[in-house]
Order: sequence, then structure tokens, then C-alpha cells
Amino acid sequence: MSEVHLTINSQSVTASRGQTILAAARTAGIDIPTLCYHPALSSHGACRMCLVEVKGMRGLQTACTCPVAEGIQVETNTEAVIEGRRFALELLFSERNHYCMYCPVSGDCELQELAYRYGLDHWRYPRTYHKMAVDASNHHFVMDPNRCILCTRCVRACAEIAANHTLGLRERGSRSMIMADVSVPLGESSCVNCGACLQVCPTGALIDARGVYGGHEEDLTHTLTTCIQCSVGCALDVVTRGNRLLRVEGVWDSDPSGGLLCVDGCFKPLYDERQRITTPQIRRNGRLTPADWDEALDIAAKKLKNGSALGLAACATTNEALSTFARLFARNKAGRMEPAAPQLGYGRSAQLQDILAADLIVVAGAHPLSHQRVVGYFIKRAVDQGAHLALLDLTGSDLEDYATLLVNSEDAGLLIEKAAHVERAVVVYGVDLTPGAIKALKPLVDQSLFLALDAARNGKGAEAVGLEPLDVEEAEVLYFLLGEQRENGAMVGRLNGAFTIVQACYYSPLIEHADVVLPTPLWAERSGHFTNLEGKVSSLNAALPMPENVREEAEVLDTLIAML
Repeated sequence: MSEVHLTINSQSVTASRGQTILAAARTAGIDIPTLCYHPALSSHGACRMCLVEVKGMRGLQTACTCPVAEGIQVETNTEAVIEGRRFALELLFSERNHYCMYCPVSGDCELQELAYRYGLDHWRYPRTYHKMAVDASNHHFVMDPNRCILCTRCVRACAEIAANHTLGLRERGSRSMIMADVSVPLGESSCVNCGACLQVCPTGALIDARGVYGGHEEDLTHTLTTCIQCSVGCALDVVTRGNRLLRVEGVWDSDPSGGLLCVDGCFKPLYDERQRITTPQIRRNGRLTPADWDEALDIAAKKLKNGSALGLAACATTNEALSTFARLFARNKAGRMEPAAPQLGYGRSAQLQDILAADLIVVAGAHPLSHQRVVGYFIKRAVDQGAHLALLDLTGSDLEDYATLLVNSEDAGLLIEKAAHVERAVVVYGVDLTPGAIKALKPLVDQSLFLALDAARNGKGAEAVGLEPLDVEEAEVLYFLLGEQRENGAMVGRLNGAFTIVQACYYSPLIEHADVVLPTPLWAERSGHFTNLEGKVSSLNAALPMPENVREEAEVLDTLIAML
């Protein structure tokens, strides 16, 4: 990409051809204010806050949309520019109800910040806004059109990041407002609750229902960690105040998802109402009763030492815990409770970002929009960009509406013919991959990348320490690591009188049949490492302290190893 030389405020700047003036200025450390612009979205040029003067061009230009050119001279703070920005702000404040005293984001609002920056203490235009109904029909966030500045960040985030296209604009002029689908309540719309629109909103038009009034930015703590709600392993910014969990946000430009989250990572863990286990328990006279750690571990160690033991791990934990769990059962038998995607024996591994560069995406034996939602959103984005989607041996898939080819393994010739006319293909497959599909996909090996969707959250971490899928078997002692992470009613029926030890966060049917219960930290309290479906290792950093009587899984397992 060739270089372009320009001057901004008499400062020499080198940019890449195709960059905007705004991008060139920010690279050079020159500040230009924005409202409708967001680095994760396409430029829109609606708010007029990034106005600049370009010598030789008529009128003021929007820096977020105006491309650089060789030798141009740009001024960002002339009298005309400042007046233009003030005029835009006055219009924005006059069009809607921006009375900051009653706004939950007062103090952290981009519009308010610009008003202070440009000394806006009044506006000359009559308040023409009409009272608009607040939409609180969504469980996770509230839409208040009275605070909206029509920057369309939320609309672009819904379309460009999540590829869901729920949000749009209706009406014209001063009555314009954001709508969901064909103007239905947000809670009844096609919204998937990924949180992207909420995170990019610059004002109080979209408000997080849980974290609202939780404190100003200066009062909050941000902890960067990794989502372990599925095997994708998205980067998280966990926002807390004291010991209170306020909200979870994506981290822009981060691997593997670029900041995109799903409802499982962004909202569901915050609303988990299951009863927490916060102290060790042992069964006395047929009932579970509280115990101290020394007593509970002593009983567990004696049983593990003297009986044939079977260990079963749910992989919703750290690499360190899974490794220690495997060592604890080195002389016995252990495995993971979740199934694994079949080993194909061929093909090069794909990364999540490879989906966005693909001309053809083949999905087989997997339902990403249900289980690895961010992968599903990436597939939809690729389709929006012109990629073809083929579903192999999948019926009733939630991706059918986006597919151009539906085939079964017996008619795989149609798929092979389609693949012959593309440059980049990605095969996404999961635990339901049929033997026929495995055979049908083999001819694609030379031109395709393959992405396995593991049913286990940290399946790669379990695989690395030799924990393969395993079901409940006959044993004198059964040890469950995070047994509550799977529906365990069926497991309860197969305990067969074995002495049962469970490390868990929450009460479940399995706990009711346990002989020893050892409490473990929640997702936001864990520290360690996690291996995602791409095989990349990332850090888990505790955003909240563990309750006083709760210990890390790896610490407990290490103690048991030392006692054997």
C-alpha cells in the first residue's frame, strides 16, 4: 500500500493510501472529536463532530469519511471548524431530551463530554422533540429513544458485527428513531442479545439493566480475562465495583472474535440464580452437613487411596485444574464428560478469522448459532460479504435461511463441484458429524481449512492432558469435577452406590447424592489459563475475590495428590 504525505495543523503526516483524514490524524496523535464514528464500525459521517478544513476543498469536510490525498493541508481547530461543531451540538441537544441530571450515564456520556469541551451551556433553538416511549421489554438492556442522537452506531453494530440486522431507522426528520425489526418491542424482536449495540452507544439511549447507576467510570475496575462459556474463548472486559459484578463487555481488536460476544458471555452469567456452594460438606447420617476443609479432604483422600476410583471432569475450568485432575487419577481412570468432535485424520486447522475470508463455508455436524454463537455470527457476516454457505447432513439447522446449498453425504458431488469454483473454503464441523459426512468432506482437504467445534468449553486443554470423553463406569469411588455443568439427572441413576466426591460451584441433583462436596470458584473468580478451539492459550484473571471458604480447583486437587 503506497504512502501519502499530508499536513495536519502544519504537522507533516505520513498515511496509507485509502486511509481517512481521521485515521491519519489519530495515528499521528492528533485529536479530532467524534460521535458517530467507532473504530469497529464503518464510517457514517452523520454527527458532523469531526469537521475539518481542507485547503482547496469547498466547505468543511467530515474527517471520518474524507480520504487522504497527496499534499493536502488539513486544519482541525480553526474558528469555522469549532463553530461548525458547536452548531452540530446545539442541534443534537435541541432535538431530544438530553437533560443530564436525570440520565443514568451522566458523567460518562460522549455527547455530554463534547458539550463541556466546547462550552455549550445553552442552545439557541427551540426544543422540538416529542416525548418517546422507553422500551424496557428486553430483559438485559433498555432502549430510550429520548436520549438517542441517531448516530446509528447501534444499527451498524447489529449489522456489521453480529450480522443480525435487527435494528434500523423509521420515520423521517425530527421524528426519526431506532426500531427493532418492523417496529416491534425489542424484547419481542430477533435480537440475539450479543450486547454489541449496547457497548457502542455513546449516550444513554441504550442502558444496561443490571449495571445502571452502578457508578461512574472513575469508580469502576476493569479486568481483562477470557470467556469460558463455550470453546471460542472470547476476550472479556469484566467491569466491577468493589465486590459487585456490574457488566461484561467485549474487547475490540482482540483475538479471537474482535470484540464480539454472545448472550452466554455477555449477560447470562450475570443473571445466574442457582444456589451457590460456599463451604465443604460431608454426608453424616444420610444428610449433607457443613465441614471444614481438613476433614472433607481427609475423607476424600482416604477413599481415593483405598478404592478403585473414576474421575469425570467437565471442562469449564482452567488448564491448570485439568492437568492436576489428570495427575490425581494417573493410577486410576479419568476422562471428560463432554463428547468431542471426531478426529478427521486430514485437513489443516482454521482460525475463527478465516471464516470471514472464505468464499465457501461448509457446516457439518454442528449448530454454531446454538452452542458456539460467535462462530455462527461470523458465518452470517461472511455470507453478508458474499460467501456461500453449504450445510452437509444437517436438517432443521438455524443456519438454513443463510445457506445456498443443502446436501446430504450421498449427494456430496454437488458440494465438491461448488468447492471447485472457489479460492478459499472453510469447513466447520462438530460432534454430530456423521461417518458419511467425514467421507464426503475428504475431497475438500487440499483447498479447505477445517475448524472443529468442541462441545467442551476447555476441550483443547483436556485433550492436551489426555482426558478423553468418558461416561460413568463401575467404580468404588466417583470423583466429579464441576459435575453441575452438565445435566446430571441421568448420571445420578448410574452412581450405583459408589462413594461420590463432587467439586462444584452450584447445587444440582448430583450434589444431593454426593458424599463429599468441595466448593469451587465461579467463572469471574478463576485465575489460570484456557485453551480455545483454535488451540490458542489465553489468561483467566479473577475479577472478583472468592468467598472465604472457597478454593481454586487446582489447589484442592494438588492437596489431594499430596495426601495420597
